[in-house]
Amino acid sequence: MSSSAQDLTSQQPDLGSTFGALFIGVIIAAVLFGLSNVQAFIYFQTHKDTGMTFYKLAVIWLWILDALHMALIVHCIYYYLVIAYANFEALTEIVWSSKLSVVIEFLIIFSVNLFYVYRIWILSKGKSRILPITVGIFTILHLGVGIVFIWTSYQCHVFSDLIKFEWAIYLSLGTITLADVVIASTLCYLLATSRTGFSSLDSLITKLMAYIINTGCLTSVCSIATIITFAVMPTNFVFLAVDFLLAKVYVNSYLALLNARHYGEVNPDTNRPYSFYNRQGVYRPELHIRASQHGEPRASRRDVFKHPDDEVVKPQQPIVVTTDTDSLSSV
Repeated sequence: MSSSAQDLTSQQPDLGSTFGALFIGVIIAAVLFGLSNVQAFIYFQTHKDTGMTFYKLAVIWLWILDALHMALIVHCIYYYLVIAYANFEALTEIVWSSKLSVVIEFLIIFSVNLFYVYRIWILSKGKSRILPITVGIFTILHLGVGIVFIWTSYQCHVFSDLIKFEWAIYLSLGTITLADVVIASTLCYLLATSRTGFSSLDSLITKLMAYIINTGCLTSVCSIATIITFAVMPTNFVFLAVDFLLAKVYVNSYLALLNARHYGEVNPDTNRPYSFYNRQGVYRPELHIRASQHGEPRASRRDVFKHPDDEVVKPQQPIVVTTDTDSLSSV
């Protein structure tokens, strides 16, 4: 580790594997930020008639943090590649925007975890509260570890100081990975125990479980990749470039889950969104005939992704369901 510290503070560092890696990381982060903008736009377009709700405030909060994080990492790479150009002494120092980006990244991850805990609490309505309380304990644990990590990051003034606090990096990223696994497994368990007996609704629940597993794996893979790159290549900044992406992946995964209703509203016969059928206001009796021939309610395909703050539309005929579809839709 002493040799890596000398490499980080050498007079002429390898710009390709250090600040070049940071530059590539910022470019990829900008692409992910653009994707989160698109997802935020889709959410507000599909929920423009619901008024100001908790989920809209959550989207606004995450977008503000995401934009601030993007601005900070852009300033960070601009400082090293433009302002401190050819100043090798300045390149060894950690700029203020890099430290502040760590704080914003922690706020993003902690906020997303809190929103997931809220959804787990809603989904467990009428069931045991042990699972949401357990997930809440892990979230509080992540809060404590994050505060320690932020403190250690402000104790680092040059990049070689990161070696002294490598334990804090491993502890923080390990806690993030553990929280992802706990949240994803809890959501999947609650969904698996909420099956209704309707084949179409159960099929959507299965798809939603697969989606939660995939998004949970994506954030976990990103944090694990940061750990591996830091352990294998401590003399370059590849691990910092991967860490730039972690906050973006969290924001996009949560926004994609909020938009799951929009993405899932597809008719199996035509593979087109439901909203396309009567967009021009034309009455098509064959659609009503086809709908009446099915014994399963078509509304259930939409309700599984419905948010608690959306307007509830009652079905035409009474249907007895043994589970609360509103709690399912809040996942």
